Amino acid sequence: MRHASTRELFGFDCRLDIPMFGTRGEHVPDVDPAYRFNKDATLAILAGFARNRRVMLQGLHGSGKSTHIEQVAARLNWPCVRVNLDGHISRLDLVGRDAIVVRGGLQVTEFQEGIVPWALRRPVALVFDEYDAGRPDVMFVIQRLLEQDGRFTLLDRNRVMRPHPYFRLFATCNTLGLGNLNGLYSGAQVLNHAQLDRWNVVATLNYLPAEEEIAIVLARVPELNTEAGRRVVASMVALAGLTRKGFEVGDLSTLMSPRTVIGWAENTQIFGDLWQAFCLSFANRCDDAERAIVAEYYQRCFVSGAADPGGAGTG
Repeated sequence: MRHASTRELFGFDCRLDIPMFGTRGEHVPDVDPAYRFNKDATLAILAGFARNRRVMLQGLHGSGKSTHIEQVAARLNWPCVRVNLDGHISRLDLVGRDAIVVRGGLQVTEFQEGIVPWALRRPVALVFDEYDAGRPDVMFVIQRLLEQDGRFTLLDRNRVMRPHPYFRLFATCNTLGLGNLNGLYSGAQVLNHAQLDRWNVVATLNYLPAEEEIAIVLARVPELNTEAGRRVVASMVALAGLTRKGFEVGDLSTLMSPRTVIGWAENTQIFGDLWQAFCLSFANRCDDAERAIVAEYYQRCFVSGAADPGGAGTG
């Protein structure tokens, strides 16, 4: 291990001594050179890596929560494994189960460990995605990991496992355990507050300022990084902002995330038509009663002269 320079890796100075692996293993995520880091969220994640804090990242969908953790890990050469806590993940998936295997031509019963004991024995950052969608029996398996020592008891093996010194634990969620209050996150559970209290650091990563979002879209779709293309992307981001405001006041039941804007920009290059790409990327998923509002937003940002699609591959 060696110490990382946050100035070189993330663009700002940090008082923490950040450990960094010297080589890249098979579970280290690929570095995305176009990724842009949010300073506050990055500091929270770095605290998790440097001081072994349990870090939860909360925010709206499409804001890049899981990717943020992965890209920090990628630059630290830190192995990182994501587990999506959907409704099909069970306690046995996390802990392990007995399975029948063939040894020396004979069938024998052998314990196959789950992802939690596998990760505990390794220098791995384990990320629980969609943490607020986990089933209650699964969540209580995780609860013991959130203690300071992080020991984990394998009842089937009568073993108490101590975590590797460089094992780290992260989680991402949309609602911070409050449930599906606004109808946007179907399947989100109300979480046990005793468990939420065990997370040492809770950071918020919501949508970025318009200038930063424009820069991200242009980095993802460099074909639009022309004078005309930049005007188009600025109007795309402005339209996304209108959908978010419309959602806040109850005019819309859905909104455009940064991921949706990037998809719209990419589809514009595929189909060569700005409006068609917009429909395929966002408008078609809106409720029929709301499409007139969405079309008005589009007209306000594009047809009214806010942007000139010409020369941006829009047909």
